[in-house]
Amino acid sequence: MFAILQVFLIKRLFQFLGKNRIFLLQKMKLQVLQKVEDMKIVFLDAATMGDVSFAPLEQLGSLVCYDSSTPQEALERVSDCDVLIINKIRVTPELIDAAQNLKLICETATGVNNIDLEYAAKKGIPVRNAVGYSTPTVAQATFMHILSLTGHAPYYDAVVKDGRYSASGMFTDVSVSWWELAGKTIGIIGMGNIGRGVARVAEAFGMRVCYFSTSGTSHCTDYPSVPLETLLAESDIVSVHAPLNKRTNGLIGEKELALMKSSAYMVNMGRGGIVDEESLVKAVDDGVIAGAALDVFCTEPLPADSCFLRARHPERFRLAPHVAWASVEARERLVGMIADNIAKGW
Repeated sequence: MFAILQVFLIKRLFQFLGKNRIFLLQKMKLQVLQKVEDMKIVFLDAATMGDVSFAPLEQLGSLVCYDSSTPQEALERVSDCDVLIINKIRVTPELIDAAQNLKLICETATGVNNIDLEYAAKKGIPVRNAVGYSTPTVAQATFMHILSLTGHAPYYDAVVKDGRYSASGMFTDVSVSWWELAGKTIGIIGMGNIGRGVARVAEAFGMRVCYFSTSGTSHCTDYPSVPLETLLAESDIVSVHAPLNKRTNGLIGEKELALMKSSAYMVNMGRGGIVDEESLVKAVDDGVIAGAALDVFCTEPLPADSCFLRARHPERFRLAPHVAWASVEARERLVGMIADNIAKGW
């Protein structure tokens, strides 16, 4: 792996040394690349990254990208890879055993619940994820949904475009009320990097912030930490930004939703399994809470018979296909982080 580090060092040297050193550096770079060209990097679901450039990865070895892979295809495609890159592909013991040369697993996300970490550790294969690449992106997407819910943006857009406003004879439409965020309380479940990012934006809107630590180990002292029951009862918006694990799976169900204000909104930008979907749809349809926004689901893509697609009041929901992480800038940062993770060696 020393050779891989040399590639990155040479790349940095090109930026600082003058033209009189170009010939020497080019010669050194070619020698190093000859040493690492045999390293095979396989990306099993590269289409999940969109049209972002993989140039930083291509500099590290022979990169082979597949748009998507079925479990059987994955077994065949990893047979001779040294580095495995995945987004949402499940990395099972069977897949790890099929990759006889495997030295490193890179997750193109923060959550690693799709990887059998125990088995990878048993085989001595390090797993590296990407942390912090999407913080501003997810914070922005969170408030995109919050503002749409509280401001009823789809209604106002439709009432103008379908002619109702033109035919109303009135300069305004106050038939659907909306309210300010200033002075309201946002309760954040999971005060990690993204949770803190959301909190900072909330403060800019004049909101009060409190949070519940799902791990019980948060050291954030900028905002009050409260029990989950208190957060649910006092918050006007509950925003979920926690990973899916044993502590958070099924954290919010019918009993917890019943603690919320009837005017409150639930926003889940963490993982689908944290909030029970059937209970959430029922709570919104029955008016237990005012509405909900989700970027994540228990099963992705969303099944055609999902309870969300059968809701009696679809206008009370804002649903997105797990894109809160995927701004152009976030995806570019992510590729860079994956390249850095590979360059660290194993």
